[in-house]
Amino acid sequence: MDHNKGMDDGALFVMDGIAASHDGMAPSGRKKFRKKNNDDINISELAKQVLAGSRLHLSKAITLLESTNKYHKEKGQELLQELLPHTGNSIRVGITGVPGAGKSTFIEAFGGKLCDMGHRVAVLAIDPSSSLTGGSILGDKTRMEELTRNPRAFIRPSPSAGTLGGVHKKSRETMLLCEAAGYDIILIETVGVGQSETIVRGMVDFFLLLVLTGAGDELQGMKKGIMELADTIVVHKADGDNVRSAKKTVAEYKQFIHFLQQATPGWTTQSMAVSSYENKGLDKVWDTILQFKEIGEESNYWYNRRNEQTTEWFRSMITDHLIDSFYGVPERKQQVKSLEEQILLGRLTVTQGVDQLFNKE
Repeated sequence: MDHNKGMDDGALFVMDGIAASHDGMAPSGRKKFRKKNNDDINISELAKQVLAGSRLHLSKAITLLESTNKYHKEKGQELLQELLPHTGNSIRVGITGVPGAGKSTFIEAFGGKLCDMGHRVAVLAIDPSSSLTGGSILGDKTRMEELTRNPRAFIRPSPSAGTLGGVHKKSRETMLLCEAAGYDIILIETVGVGQSETIVRGMVDFFLLLVLTGAGDELQGMKKGIMELADTIVVHKADGDNVRSAKKTVAEYKQFIHFLQQATPGWTTQSMAVSSYENKGLDKVWDTILQFKEIGEESNYWYNRRNEQTTEWFRSMITDHLIDSFYGVPERKQQVKSLEEQILLGRLTVTQGVDQLFNKE
C-alpha cells in the first residue's frame, strides 16, 4: 500500500469503522453519511497519528479538511485547532516558473537533496482545474516518482477547483497539517498563471522563480511584477551546452535586479545557475534560503511576515465566506442570470443590477 497516496479526492474516508466518500456519499451510492454521535470521527486519535508522522493519517486529515460535507468541515476545524500548537516550525518556500522551466524536476531534485540532509519535506502541488469540468491534472506524483517513494517526503496534489489564482482554499490549512506532522520544509508549487504567484507569495517565507537561459528574450515578455516577488531567481537547466549561456543569463538577471523593487526589505534578490539533472547548484539554493532566514530573523521581518500571512489568510477567508453565503441562497444563481440578461439587453446598468441583488433602495 502506498501510504504517500493516502486519501486523495474521491477516496473513502474511513475512521472508527465509518466509511464515506469525500463528499459524504457511501461508496456504493447508499445514503449520505450522517453524524450519529460526536465520536464518529476520533479527532484525538487522528491528531495523535498525524503528530506521530503517519503519512496515511496526514492524507486522511487533509481529505477531512478539504471535504465539503458540513460535519467533516466541523471536525476538520476541531482537528486543526488541536494541532495548531505544533505548527509554524517549518521553512515555507514558494516555487514558480516560466513554462518549460522544469519546476517538477527541480522540486524532485531539491527535495531529494533536502531529505538526504535529514530534513522532512512536504510538497503541495497546486494543480490547475478545468474551468469547464472542474477536473484537475493531479500529475505531480507521476512526475516526481523518486521523491514520492522517499519515506521522508510527502507529496499532496491539491486541485485548485476554480479558486482565485489556482490556489485551493484549504492550501494554507494543509500546510499547517504538514508542519504538525513534522515536515520542516514545505515546498509549494504554483500553476504559474499570474495571480497564483501573488497569492502563494502571501503564504510563504521565501519565493523562488525558475527561468531558462536567454534572459534577453525572457525579460521582454516576463511580467515585472512577478520578478519583484522573487527572493531568488534560478536559471534552470544549466547543463551540457547550456552552461555558458546560463552563466551569461545569471549575469543579465543580476544587472536587471538592481532596477526592480526588492521583494523583501533588507534582502537583495539573488540569481544563480542550477542543474537538477547534474545535481549542481542545489546546495547554493539551500544556503541562500538559510541566509535569508538568518537575516530575516535578525531584523524580525521573518516573524512579521508570518503575522502578515495569518492576517491575509483571515481576510481572504472572510471574502470566501461572503461569496459562499451569497450564492448559498437557492434562488440567487437564477436571479444573477436574469439580471445578466437584462444588463446585456441594455435594460439595466451594471450598478442597477448589483443594487437589485442587494435590495438597495
